Amino acid sequence: MADEMTGLAERLQVLARNIWWTWNQDARGIFGELSPRTWQNVYHNPVAILREVSASELQARLMEPDYARRVGEVLDEFDSYMSHADTWASREGLAEREVAYFSAEFGLHETLPIAAGGLGVLAGDHIKSASDLGLNFCGITLFYREGYFQQSINHDNWQTEFYNQLNPRNLPMESVTDGSGEPVTCTVDIATDTVTFRAWRINVGRCPLYLLDTDMPENSPYYRDLTLRVYGGDSTTRIQQEILLGIGGIKLLRALGRSPEVFHMNEGHAAFLALELIHEKMACGKNFNEALAATKEECIFTTHTPVPAGHDRFPPELMSYSLSRYEKGLQLDHKRLMELGRVNAEDEEEQFCMTVLALKTARAANGVSELHGEVSREMWTGLDADIPRIGHITNGIHLLGWMKGTAREFWQPRLLSCAPHKNHFYERINEAEFWQRVEDPGFVSDEELWALRCRLRRELIDFARGRLIDDPPSREGDFISYDHLLDADTLTVGFARRFATYKRAPLIFDQFDNIVKLAKDTSRPVQFIFAGKAHPRDDEGKRFIQKIAHLARHSELQGHLVFIENYDILIGRQLVAGCDVWLNNPRRPLEASGTSGMKTASHGGLNCSIMDGWWREVCDGENGFAVGDDSHPDDTEEQDRIDSENLYRVLAEEIVPCFYERAENGLPRRWIQKMRHAMATITPQFNTWRMVQEYARNYYGKCE
Repeated sequence: MADEMTGLAERLQVLARNIWWTWNQDARGIFGELSPRTWQNVYHNPVAILREVSASELQARLMEPDYARRVGEVLDEFDSYMSHADTWASREGLAEREVAYFSAEFGLHETLPIAAGGLGVLAGDHIKSASDLGLNFCGITLFYREGYFQQSINHDNWQTEFYNQLNPRNLPMESVTDGSGEPVTCTVDIATDTVTFRAWRINVGRCPLYLLDTDMPENSPYYRDLTLRVYGGDSTTRIQQEILLGIGGIKLLRALGRSPEVFHMNEGHAAFLALELIHEKMACGKNFNEALAATKEECIFTTHTPVPAGHDRFPPELMSYSLSRYEKGLQLDHKRLMELGRVNAEDEEEQFCMTVLALKTARAANGVSELHGEVSREMWTGLDADIPRIGHITNGIHLLGWMKGTAREFWQPRLLSCAPHKNHFYERINEAEFWQRVEDPGFVSDEELWALRCRLRRELIDFARGRLIDDPPSREGDFISYDHLLDADTLTVGFARRFATYKRAPLIFDQFDNIVKLAKDTSRPVQFIFAGKAHPRDDEGKRFIQKIAHLARHSELQGHLVFIENYDILIGRQLVAGCDVWLNNPRRPLEASGTSGMKTASHGGLNCSIMDGWWREVCDGENGFAVGDDSHPDDTEEQDRIDSENLYRVLAEEIVPCFYERAENGLPRRWIQKMRHAMATITPQFNTWRMVQEYARNYYGKCE
């Protein structure tokens, strides 16, 4: 018996250090059950839970037959997942080809705040699905020991930032070590120095994610802090982080004996990896043109930025300084190097663009939606002779990673009932055949769907109340009774994302008087929940936050509008699950794809969106609400005015009547039909299961 308990405890330690648990509700449940209060306090971190619970206490808990049985079932499911050989990739003949995926950020879970926004979340969802599909895949990023900033809204409703130190010992990660147990270290030349770095490993199901870390005693204080913060510092810090990511990432892979056949650059931040690949080939005797051609065969590139100003550019003098030592070993003259990052190769004053470098060194490139592909091709027309045609693969989300436990508990028995002979729930939940059945009331009734929607809305409201009670500026003056803040029967509209100005977070409030009347209509009220962060140097984005926070606390919308501070993955998960309507109103065509609205469909939420990014590909008039049409005026002020008016019109004339139109039994039949159609058309298509399959088939496979 004691040996059995010890075995279970040891296996739990292994599970805690594999974030497979982030997309398995039962796994999270067995960790949370050990100490529910601590589970909340450590932000749902199994490693921290197991450090809190002593070995003797854990062994005692494992003596409880029911708990031990459930732990054993989860561990068996995990072992089955890890050893499962009949994966999609193996069936497609794509399991052997190794892929290394480089991204400046990975958003995996609230426990690991090392991502700034959608780019990182997309990368995290990408590697999770790569694991599910059975690809031979690894990720490369940096370990930001202070992560992305924590947000606080002060008495002036202004965003302030603070940082917390991350301790690897308390996180689901482990040191990358050699055969003797010592940390693997590598060096990279940056400016006039040689910088030493180590690596940490996060196990993402079957796939490793390597995080490079320069906090080493061998380095100067400046370089020890190079990996301190996500996108921290000035342009010098930025370019040096990108040298570490790209060149250092290749060096780490070689030190580990890994020889990927495909290098996937997720945005231009990682493009310096191509220089190191060229360097390797020239060191083996190839000339530059031969080395460049061979490197192109290995590299693919995904761009996420539809405006020229959003692409990293560095002045020639900063390039010369930052790569001064590296250039000496590169066997490439400075002029030729600079040409790789210039649209006009002959213009010696032109800044070096990382996106241009990525495009010139890749065999394939893509935008992240159909419209974004079109915009990107037009943006880089001057490079047509040097670059591959920019296609598109529309983004998706990792469905189970974003599905709230309440929704999973709702869908899992229904999925198993229609395919009892099929195992591996994580695979079947992505299949179109299942979600198409949801349109059939005989499979799932209106009553059941509406009960799910009401339960999720209630959970969101309880969560929001709890977070706002912990927010001292909001409590000042006790202007609201928090037990009654928000209403569980009211149409709830949500907005949560980065407060980049093009996303136009306050747009709905341009119609302020009308929105007040709409919100305070006693028979058909509306309430709004907002969350999000602005970059520390983005004062305009901060002013957007200030405006919304002020309206929430000091306007007629008080009690009908709340702003939840310190936006992160946890808050995002709560909002996409609980909101009835997901608001998306970027200035078209600046939203390359957008993914937040994809996350709401499996929870019964509906999108209300500008026809930009992914939404223009799926909106059919019955699976959500369109704001405007597939066009936009060139004048931005005019676009803002028209979109604001259209947004209010859709909310007042389409959304509110549809939601509050009730049958005799109180059910909103027409609304529920839209919920069904949204689930059937969005959930199986706009997920990373489909997205990664497209990358694997179209880009990761061998070139013909």
